[in-house]
Amino acid sequence: MNSEQKRVLLHLGLFVITFLSTTLSGAEWIVGKTLLYQPEESTLSWADFWQGLHYSVPFLGILTVHEFGHYFVARHYKLNVTLPFYIPLWLGFIGQSINIGTMGAFIKIKTPISSRKEFFDVGIAGPLAGLVVALGVLYYGFTHLPPPEYIFQIHPEYQQYGLDYANHVYEKTKGGNLILGTNLVFEFFKTYVVENPTLLPNPYEIMHYPYLLAGYLALFFTALNLMPIGQLDGGHIVYGLLGAKGHRWVAFCLFFGFISYAGLGILTPQDDIWHLLTYAPLYFLFLYFVFSKTFKSPWNVASAALGVFTVQFLISHFFPNLTGYYGWLLFATILGRTLGISHPITPDERPLDWKRQVLGWLTLIIFILCFTPMPLRVI
Repeated sequence: MNSEQKRVLLHLGLFVITFLSTTLSGAEWIVGKTLLYQPEESTLSWADFWQGLHYSVPFLGILTVHEFGHYFVARHYKLNVTLPFYIPLWLGFIGQSINIGTMGAFIKIKTPISSRKEFFDVGIAGPLAGLVVALGVLYYGFTHLPPPEYIFQIHPEYQQYGLDYANHVYEKTKGGNLILGTNLVFEFFKTYVVENPTLLPNPYEIMHYPYLLAGYLALFFTALNLMPIGQLDGGHIVYGLLGAKGHRWVAFCLFFGFISYAGLGILTPQDDIWHLLTYAPLYFLFLYFVFSKTFKSPWNVASAALGVFTVQFLISHFFPNLTGYYGWLLFATILGRTLGISHPITPDERPLDWKRQVLGWLTLIIFILCFTPMPLRVI
């Protein structure tokens, strides 16, 4: 077996494992059971496992179309590019929370990209291709909603309350309910596509509807990829639109604002003075760590960290009830420390033609439409 055959087998093997992990995760959500931590009569059966295909097929289908969008455009420009690397991740050993079966996929381009146009075309192809399929999945999901009684198959204990179960169940289990966030695209489908609003699932139960969950996650990952920062797809688009200098300013401003939102409410003027004296230095060190690869000068790093801290503190002073989404701090750390917020400069800095510019700005609007400020909460 030569090296090329081994590489193909690696990609295929990762895909198969990811397909199995997403199917298992989907099955756990759909039937309301877990492979572990359940009484014997509540464990997953093979029939339950196959139910997970209703989640894994559309979700991995969207992910695959996204990655091959990048792949085929890269091949069009005769770039040396790998097939997609799928990343399986099943978290059933720690419970059901945030267990979606994968951390996504990526391709690796091994040859330098020579122009803004190439970066733009390769970057934009994936999100747009995946979005088309995601919208199709959402359309199917919202036009084929089961009757409200469907939820009793997953939660038979709700049946005693009838369709009024929400007023009885969630108050009793306060502090342990997962709820998915929303975005403008999702709200559009709920408002304008669903013919019978009584079929809409309770927000706490959307994860049991596989096509809605797959479509929601696809929009979530589309928004992540379209962030105009670093070498994310959105970063490639902004670099193509504005060049190196424009990308640098946009990426830093958005990164600064993103972290400011994420950590909003962690420390506020309303906190006890001893609480502030204890945790403010630790939080400042965390912010310094996040920004430490953004600037070469320690003074600039410290200024950025202090700037975020000050903005958050002032907002909390005037709007004490506003809070951010602390889960975004992890993604901000990955961006700042691992992926970086800068973008490589190409030899060919010629501006894009007007058609690409229009498409680029429209795609950044798509980022806004798909972005979910609070993706997952426990209430």
